[in-house]
Amino acid sequence: MKYDSFFTEDGYPNESRFGKNIFYLLYKNRLEGISREIESGGEVPSLLLHSCCGPCSSAVITKLSPFFNITVFYYNPNIDSLEEYRKRADNQKKFLDFFSKNNNGFNHSVSYIEEDYDSLPFYATCGGLENEAEGGKRCVECFKLRLNKTAATAAKLGFHFFSSTLTVSPMKDTRTVNLAGMEAADKTGCEWLWSDFKKENGYLLSIELSKNASLYRQQYCGCIYSKQRLNKRD
Repeated sequence: MKYDSFFTEDGYPNESRFGKNIFYLLYKNRLEGISREIESGGEVPSLLLHSCCGPCSSAVITKLSPFFNITVFYYNPNIDSLEEYRKRADNQKKFLDFFSKNNNGFNHSVSYIEEDYDSLPFYATCGGLENEAEGGKRCVECFKLRLNKTAATAAKLGFHFFSSTLTVSPMKDTRTVNLAGMEAADKTGCEWLWSDFKKENGYLLSIELSKNASLYRQQYCGCIYSKQRLNKRD
């Protein structure tokens, strides 16, 4: 099917026709088109990939590296402390080093951009939503904050696409992430790569790769509110 046939007349993914699989179908169809272009001698497109952490990025980078020159964008103002931010950023770089040595011959580049730690945008955006349940309004606004920044950075630096590792997690709502990405794309003109990275055993692959690379796997999403809920359960 043609890529455009997956959308409604007003430009939204046609969920009524294709159901929950629409984001995965969009992803697969777009990659098939990119693969054909590369095989016919076309340019390898560039992708700015927002990463929430090294473990989640592991499966995503592995899946995308045959199709893109990837730059990992580590921007997570939701993380509750500088110590935790640095720990996760270091693990991200640790995986990239591991991947560069074990990438099965993929020739496309993988590079890295890291934003300085600054939690103020998160608290400014999510103030008043402290008591929202995980996956609720606070998470929606957090997704938008990070993806808007990613899209703006991608547009400024001239990337063809931007995307996020967030959809590899079974704890994150795929639809919410993708619609936030679509909204960010509309603001900047940089193309959003639709995704449902948990498909095709993406989450299980991330666990396996994390073990192989000896990565730290955090037990909470990053924000102080998710950490407080974790501590209450303990």
